[in-house]
Amino acid sequence: MKKILIISICVCLASCGQKNAENIAQVQEANQTQITLTKAQQKNANLSFAKPQQKEMATVLKLNGKIDVPPQNMVSISVPMGGYLKTTKLLPGMHVNKGEVIAIIEDQQYIQLQQDYLLAKAKIVYAKLEYERQLALNQSKASSDKVFQQATTEYNSLKIMLSSLAEKLKLIGKNPATLTESNISRSINVYAPINGFVSKVNVNVGKYISPTDVLFELVNPADIHLALTVFEKDLAQLYVGQRVITYTNNEPNKKHNAEILLIGKDLSTERSTEVHCHFEDYDKSLIPGTYMNAEVQVKTGINLVLPEEAVVNYENKQYAFIQKSANSFEMVQLQTGVVKDGYIALLNAQALANSNFVAKGAYTLLMSLKNKPEED
Repeated sequence: MKKILIISICVCLASCGQKNAENIAQVQEANQTQITLTKAQQKNANLSFAKPQQKEMATVLKLNGKIDVPPQNMVSISVPMGGYLKTTKLLPGMHVNKGEVIAIIEDQQYIQLQQDYLLAKAKIVYAKLEYERQLALNQSKASSDKVFQQATTEYNSLKIMLSSLAEKLKLIGKNPATLTESNISRSINVYAPINGFVSKVNVNVGKYISPTDVLFELVNPADIHLALTVFEKDLAQLYVGQRVITYTNNEPNKKHNAEILLIGKDLSTERSTEVHCHFEDYDKSLIPGTYMNAEVQVKTGINLVLPEEAVVNYENKQYAFIQKSANSFEMVQLQTGVVKDGYIALLNAQALANSNFVAKGAYTLLMSLKNKPEED
């Protein structure tokens, strides 16, 4: 009987001891968010305090895209009547000036065209004189109407033919007004229609070129655009005229200023669209097709904010210290948002709007709280 009583007392003491240990652990856990400083400690910590204030905050929207060229600044060079490429010195990357000869094409059809024009021009002189003579005779009834009509038809037909051949000559770069039998040529010059750079060379000397073939592609990079890919959820934050800061992966420290010029009105299957930006200054190092990063500052509205130094990071969570009394402080967890100009936005923190937070010295309190020795 005594043995049973002794065992019961031991079990009871062990149970009570376990509960006391759990209670002590809970108290210690609770006290890990509270810290009390002596006057000397508080003076050495050099604490300063701040209350949450309302402030308009902005965030940076990060985008990416590539440099594009508007259609009017990109030209594909073809020859309307075809022919054999006689000479060209173009290579990709070369600079050309507007009006510069970039290729020479030759073919016998150019000779035939010039011949037809000069023959029609010679015939029309006689046709005009015959028309005027028949007109005078017809008015005096000295010739029949049929003869006059034939002369009129011949003259008008030659005028139409001459005008048509003249336009064909202009199409291949020949001036009809200066064409004579002494300067008939089997070749034509191809001129650069814009100032810019050669982006593609698709032919070689001696190759026959049909009217549908593209010989060269020229690009004028003076008005290059940056085409950014923007997803549907971010479109509402952008507007025409908004400033954009861009940079390449190779030179992230070299910033290029731009502004939004056009926002696309249709969405792709990935729920994105293109936003076109115009560079403020032309930089020759930026070439079409280059991938770029962009940052756009967008407003997020009015937020409760604290100085950035008031918020500390502990175990991947954000905390701050609230002053509970003159020398007592409590660590509270926060949900934070945008950081800008030394301030950090507080999310869902209306209940803490009137609290007095430790600004300078928050990390000192954190170290004191988490590194203090455990009591026996």
